Amino acid sequence: MKARLLLVLLLVSNITLSSGFLDVFAAAASYVVNKFFERDGLLPFEPKGLEKDLRDSLFGQHIASDVVLKSVTSFMTDRKPNKPLVLSFHGTAGVGKNHVAKIIARNIYEKGENSKHVHMYISEHHFPHKEKSDLYSAQLKEWISKSVSSFPRSMFIFDEMDKMQPKLIDTIKAFLDYNARVDGVSFHNALFIFLSNAGGNVIAEVAVDSWREGKDREELWMNSKEMETKIFRNIFNNKNSGFQHSSLIDHHLVDHYIPFLPLELKHVRQCVMAEMVHLNMTEDFDLADKVAREMPFFPEKEKIFSVKGCKSVRQKLALQMDE
Repeated sequence: MKARLLLVLLLVSNITLSSGFLDVFAAAASYVVNKFFERDGLLPFEPKGLEKDLRDSLFGQHIASDVVLKSVTSFMTDRKPNKPLVLSFHGTAGVGKNHVAKIIARNIYEKGENSKHVHMYISEHHFPHKEKSDLYSAQLKEWISKSVSSFPRSMFIFDEMDKMQPKLIDTIKAFLDYNARVDGVSFHNALFIFLSNAGGNVIAEVAVDSWREGKDREELWMNSKEMETKIFRNIFNNKNSGFQHSSLIDHHLVDHYIPFLPLELKHVRQCVMAEMVHLNMTEDFDLADKVAREMPFFPEKEKIFSVKGCKSVRQKLALQMDE
């Protein structure tokens, strides 16, 4: 620290006295801030900004958009939350679970998903060996504790949550309880987001049944056909899921089990159009429609919903660009 201050003084000494004391002070302060204090803090939370971001960049997920907006806004504007915010996103591949986690991050942190306060863990990547569960558990506890100790409004995203070892899920559970303090540290201001394919088939079945009944997909909501309850039961009773063998579910510490619906052709087309913008291409509706229709759809006869959501849309578009 002394060396840094000496460096600042040497730099300041090179500024001519004619610039005046205030100019010297301003130059020194600016140098110190820019050099030693990297900006990676919180943004002023704006509910309208989050609402617009969800509306503009999330396609076909009216349920998730509604629940995320309300739950995140309530949490971020609560001066004294009594527990961390815990959201569990469920759905098949490519429907926007990871994307929504990134949207939340960029509306909270100056550096968005790239903030050092946003921590992403992928089950089979970070914790691949079952025989090392004790080691992983100790490491995970230390990582979470250190992160929240230094920055209370930390965010933790756990991908492939259904594949995570039960011991690790129980390690996370200790930080999620009401009025929880772990080693003297409060976790009330932290955010935990779980991403999982668990329950995806149940959500898809509800969507297909609703379509066959002649109802619009947009008529589905959290309480439609007991969707949230069905997701809860599915992940709780799935013998192959780490959820079932942990105590997280039966302690009711997840605030919302949020369904991500399978996407229709029009939503996949929107994804393709968004990719065109991202790639600085001229927007071409006909090309977007062509790319979208090349994706596989289900049920086999009706072909209503995209099997892979918007996953691999960019790759499909790239093939068309090369032709």
